[in-house]
Amino acid sequence: MKKVLITGGAGFIGSTVASTLLDQGITPVILDDLSKGRAEFVEGRVFYQGDIVDGALIDRIFAEHPDIDATLHCAAKIVVPESVAKPLYYYRENVGKTVELLESLQRNGCTRVVFSSSASIYAATPDARVDETCQVDAGSPYARTKQMMEQVLQDWTRGEGSEGLRVVSLRYFNPIGADPQLRTGLQDLNPTHALGKLIEAYTDGTPFTITGVDWDTRDGSGIRDYIHVQDLAEAHAAALVRFDQVVAPDAADRYRVVNVGTGDGTTVRELVTAFEQAVGAKLDVREAGPRPGDVIGCYAVCDTARELLDWKAQRSIAEGVADALAWREKWAARLASA
Repeated sequence: MKKVLITGGAGFIGSTVASTLLDQGITPVILDDLSKGRAEFVEGRVFYQGDIVDGALIDRIFAEHPDIDATLHCAAKIVVPESVAKPLYYYRENVGKTVELLESLQRNGCTRVVFSSSASIYAATPDARVDETCQVDAGSPYARTKQMMEQVLQDWTRGEGSEGLRVVSLRYFNPIGADPQLRTGLQDLNPTHALGKLIEAYTDGTPFTITGVDWDTRDGSGIRDYIHVQDLAEAHAAALVRFDQVVAPDAADRYRVVNVGTGDGTTVRELVTAFEQAVGAKLDVREAGPRPGDVIGCYAVCDTARELLDWKAQRSIAEGVADALAWREKWAARLASA
């Protein structure tokens, strides 16, 4: 594989994948509207600014890069509470626009697609462990857009004119950290996820609030599978490089799902403890009810990723904390000087 189109390639995950592909000698062609992504994250890279529904722009991209081998679709709106408040916006952005993107890809003969899906679509299980055969029952409009898109993509591989179309959906868990080389990271200095709020509490000296303390877990807080974003990026790269082994051109089912996580479940309270150990300081920890759209959470069974992608997460939560803190310091300084 020589060249890959990445939608949302100026965002946190897309930009980290782009760096990983470059490290492996693969050229990322990035499409991003910069509504959340950052222009700084695509400096020196092949970049087109625009919306994934702009069919003329996508036609131009493929005309100028006819050697694109696959598309990695990362572009999406991802904030759960916002999706609860603005469900139609999320369905339009994440589902409606993706359908138009797929039409453009099919028109241009792009038959390989890797989709950034989410473990948030899983239904709760008694032990919080989930594999790819577990029931899906998304608990928020955001998660339902991912669940819907998986169904759309599966149907797309079976529809009229779908000969050769193949899709790998990566259901990834909770990314933390930053590119270890600090080329890119989280765009927002104060993100809404748990590690982001921990960093904010640590750097600003404010309380950290555990939202939801009555879940059916070992300590009452939600449980997650926290995966370093570099491990996640390497899984995406493996899915692209090994695409024809994961879903063969003549496969009976040309849609495949793969969990991408660490295989370890960490509660929010345990994340707080790990963070305090990593930074050598105690935080002022408070408790509150769950946010709109919050769920108990889950963690991955990763056998399929090891088998099909020859991939396993390598980095610890402590490494994720260290890289996230280093990135925040670098990014804050750059924003202050801009």
